[in-house]
Amino acid sequence: MAVASAATSIVAVLSLVLAGCGAADSKATGTGKSSDADISFMLDWTPNTNHIGIYAAQELGYFKDQGISVKVLPTAQAGAETSIENGVANVGFTTLSNVAAFNAQGADLTFVFDLTQKQVARWCALASRTDIKTPKDLDGKTFVSFGSAEQSAVVAQMIKGAGGSGEFKTATAGTNTFQTLTSGKGDFAGFYATWEGVESKLKGPELNCFMASDWGVPGNPDQLGFAVKSSWLKDGDHQEKLRKFLKASRQGYDYALANPNKAADLLVKATKQSQLDPTLTKTSMETISREQYWTNGDPKHLPANTDFQQAQDYLDFQYQAGTYTGKDGKKAPKAPQARELASNDYLQ
Repeated sequence: MAVASAATSIVAVLSLVLAGCGAADSKATGTGKSSDADISFMLDWTPNTNHIGIYAAQELGYFKDQGISVKVLPTAQAGAETSIENGVANVGFTTLSNVAAFNAQGADLTFVFDLTQKQVARWCALASRTDIKTPKDLDGKTFVSFGSAEQSAVVAQMIKGAGGSGEFKTATAGTNTFQTLTSGKGDFAGFYATWEGVESKLKGPELNCFMASDWGVPGNPDQLGFAVKSSWLKDGDHQEKLRKFLKASRQGYDYALANPNKAADLLVKATKQSQLDPTLTKTSMETISREQYWTNGDPKHLPANTDFQQAQDYLDFQYQAGTYTGKDGKKAPKAPQARELASNDYLQ
């Protein structure tokens, strides 16, 4: 499930490929223009299980119970981050590292909701590639990507951590990374265990995957969640609406964790234009719930808080790799600070 913007090079930060990338269903929730709603929420990609809590909250009346109306917007070509910055949407789905990259170039974003508490990204080759057994074997191979500096830093470290030199070639990802690999145009790529990993097990092709933290990448690279424009939060009314929105959203995600099949059915029905595969959607949600990707204690309750230490460890790593640059293209003067980029203050 890709978490990327589409406008600039920093757009591709942690852009893992989404199977079946179609247009998001703009009729999924809410009615009327986004300005008619108390909160407008922009997707990062086609609706998928990462967004299931939003749809559950809408369909089950949790937003209504909080006294707010919510409009879900399909992702814009400029990306959710730019749309938030420009006031097109109040809240958008992104990653903490995306927030760091955009803010380094002058944006004013705050990460307010961390969905993933465990790493979901995997770096995989086809299982049929018997010459690739550890990340060391990725040395000199072709990485299928969107040209993200963040991804390249992770892959280089994994290869070095396995004893290689960290050198590799790149190829631009197409609309279906599985096809790019099976066609022989690339050797390995980034996937999400909760979506493409599930799809691989259901439909093939079988993958051989590596996790970044096993090979020297510190912190949690996969802090996916919601961001807002910092100046938007200066309004007390906006703060209150955000608190209500996040409370209802957490209820929606909790419902999905406790009722993965029902929530999956709800998501498929609410996003008909996206034509989600019901079996893939159900199995994805079952996997998320069973493996506790979103939780760190109660398996049926979403914490949604940012772990600042894990975040800082990863931001420091990416800063040392030269990932974060200013508008002038030069390396940022200091590492992004997790406590300046993210806040847990709006979680109830």
